[in-house]
Order: sequence, then C-alpha cells, then structure tokens
Amino acid sequence: MSISYEQPRLYIDGQWLLGDGRRVEPVIDPATGHTLAELPHASQADLDHALAAAARAFPTWRATAPLERGSLLRHAANLLRERADAIAIQTTLEQGKPVREAKLELLASADTFDWYAEEGRRTYGRIVPGRHIGHRISVLHEPVGVVAAFAPWNFPAVTPARKIAGALASGCTLILKPSEETPNTALALARALHDAGLPAGVLNIVFGVPSEVSEYLIASPVVAKISLTGSTAVGKLVAQQAARGLKRTTLELGGHAPVIVWADADVERAADLLVAGKYRNAGQICIAPTRFYVHESRYAAFVQAFVQRVNRLQVGNGLEERHNMGPLANPRRVAAMDRLLGDAARHGARLQSGGERIDGPGFFWQPTVLSDISESALLMNEEPFGPLALINPVATLDEAITRANRLPYGLAAYAFTQDSGIRMALSRGMETGMLGINTLNVSMPEAPFGGVKESGLGSECGMEGLQAYCNTKLVSEE
Repeated sequence: MSISYEQPRLYIDGQWLLGDGRRVEPVIDPATGHTLAELPHASQADLDHALAAAARAFPTWRATAPLERGSLLRHAANLLRERADAIAIQTTLEQGKPVREAKLELLASADTFDWYAEEGRRTYGRIVPGRHIGHRISVLHEPVGVVAAFAPWNFPAVTPARKIAGALASGCTLILKPSEETPNTALALARALHDAGLPAGVLNIVFGVPSEVSEYLIASPVVAKISLTGSTAVGKLVAQQAARGLKRTTLELGGHAPVIVWADADVERAADLLVAGKYRNAGQICIAPTRFYVHESRYAAFVQAFVQRVNRLQVGNGLEERHNMGPLANPRRVAAMDRLLGDAARHGARLQSGGERIDGPGFFWQPTVLSDISESALLMNEEPFGPLALINPVATLDEAITRANRLPYGLAAYAFTQDSGIRMALSRGMETGMLGINTLNVSMPEAPFGGVKESGLGSECGMEGLQAYCNTKLVSEE
C-alpha cells in the first residue's frame, strides 16, 4: 500500500485554502524526524474572514432544527467510519501513535458525533409552576453563539470531535485551531462534515502561532465562548484573556493521575490494565495513570508484574503493526524526559526499567518504570506527559488518599480494590473530576469529561458538555 501525507490546508467559510503566500511551518513525522508537508498559517485577514463567516452562519444554524443538525452529524460520523483506515495513517504519520490506536481514536470520534447528534435533540428546558393561575414560567436553553476552540496534538481526532460536535449540536458555529503539529486529523473531521453537507461558515479550521491566534480570537467581540484543551499554564492565560470580555470558558487542562492499588486487588489484572493505559500514546495523555500508590503488602508483587509487562512492549514506528508504542510527539518531550529523569536520579529513585532515549531517527524513548521515588522529585509534582510510571508503597488508606490529593491537579484518578467500604471512602475522598475503580475507562461520549482544582473548569461530553454551549433564559409570562 502506498502511504503519503496529504497537503494540509485552512478551511474557512466552506473553502479549502492553500499557502498562496501565507507563512508556513513544517509538519514533522516524529518517527523519522522528516518533514511531511508545509502547513499554511492563517493571516489576520484569514482570521477576520473566519470570524465573519461564523457570525454570518450563526443565525441560520441556530434556527436549523435539532433533528436536522443531528442528521448531518450522523452522516459525518458514518463517513468517518468509512474513512477510518486512511485517516488513521495520516494521524500516525503526524502524531506517531500506533495506527491501530489512531483508528480506535477515529472510531471514538465518530461515536462522539453520533452521541451529540442524539443529545442535541434533547436540549430540554422546563416549565416552572407560576405564582398564580395566569402566570407561566419557562426555562429555555439557547446556543451561546460563535465559539473559538483550541485543541492539542496528543489526541488530534477525539479532542476536536468533542468541541465540534458539542458546538454544532447545540446550534453554535465554531472556529477551531487544532495543533499545528497534527493538522490533517482535524481537517479529516472537517472534510467529513463538509461532505455531509455542512453549510459554509458553521465550522472553520485555522492554524498559526498559537499565542497570536488565540489572543486575536478570544479578544474578538464576535466570540462568545472559548473551549481549550491544553496545559494548566496555558489554561490560566486563556482564562485571564476570556475574563476581559466575561466570556464563558470550558478548560480541560493538565493532570498527574494517581492510582491506588490496595491489598485486596488482583495484581495481575491491575498490571495488565495499567501498563496498557500508561504507555498508550507513549504516555502522552492527560488522564494517563502515573503516580502509583501500592499497599505495602502487594508492593513487591505489583512492581514485578508491572515491569514484566513493560519489558514486553515493542517500541517503534506506529505504521508497523508489531509496535505497541510509538515515538514521543516532538523533541520537547524528549528533552522533558531527560530533565525529569535526571532529577529523579538525584532524588534517589530506583530505575526498574527503561530510562533512556532510543538511538536512531525520530523521538523514541524507552518505556520507563521508577520505584521508591521521593515526593520532592520533579516527576512527582510536574506532569511528565511521557512513558514514565512512578511506583511507591503506602501503609494506610488515609496515607494513599492524602498523597494522591497532594497536588493541585484533579483530572483523573484510579483505584483497584474489591472492598465496598474502601470504594465508598475513595469516592468520597479523592479530589478528582473522574475516578475509575477497577477500570481506566473514564472517557466516553455519554459521560462528563473534566477536572477540578487546576485541572480545569467545566466538562465536555455528557449532558454537561452540551449545556456548556448554551445560555439559560427565563421567560415569565402573564
């Protein structure tokens, strides 16, 4: 099969735009370090065009029946499923993850379109009993307007899909800036919607210098809402910019997910799930299990089981089926791994497996396991966003919960136990937006996805994700 990378474009007002004198930047294959294509940046005129197109399209799109909006989203979802194999190759080329992971992400994106297509028909208001017989009180949910959304490189399909589907299903129009490192995956979503008959201007895709594009769009009076998936530092900056216009925000930010493995856990099953979850996408996942707190009675057995499975992982180019972990996405992540592991060594951490860059082209790093690592090490405080697992023993449940809650992050957390009392204590005590008990499955279209503390504001997916794109209006009639 011939494999080639498509030329990325801008998508504005229903038109696909090439460079044509615009500033460009290279898109790099992280498995080889080679340039795949030149990505055009949107000029200020392009951003103004996108803003005007989204504003012009909004009144008609909000007036489009939810049933019709849903039908279009379902059509696009079916096109994504038909094209999943081809799009997955584009994703692997630009992002690095194994192609089977990329395909599963595309299918999850199609499911997200489908779910929002149905939930958009159920943006229910309510009737509140009036103060007297001639008084009627109605509560309505209406689309907020034009949305500016920003998506990262680690999940270049499912993260844009949540923002696109949520905005469109509610009746909003959208300007999306995906990552410049992974443009073609988001453009494939736009292509499916375009081919399904999406009216011009309802969705626009732009690229550019992230800080410049975000600041310009957020400051525009046209934009009513901002949705960002990114780091906590960027999220704070975006929140400050949005606050100048009192614009509503949904912020899904960084994490440092703790895992509690208790004395009654099935260690072998826990190791199976946790190794698969930790090293998926080379650990570049905001909800990846990272800080492991294992009951001291099972600590040695868990470390042994975990390391055995890690040592069986095959790392290499994601286009080859035999590899189950691809490269890191960019040189920045390689430098971060080197810095964090050097600090961990100075803090006395024990290296159980990996710990080094893999020689050769591309940005490959060994799956790494550290044990007995001090809470003062950078790795225990800074999200590694890479293939690093950190395992420590604990003696009591209170100690485990206290150490799990120690950081300002609160996106996802996990636990493995069969004890119903411990489950209830974890459900009450863990400071997190999402808690998986005996499962890592905390991300699905029908349930809210979001964090607490410095891991974000608001949720995507679930009914909460749809309502985030709506204003609430009270109508009181006599």
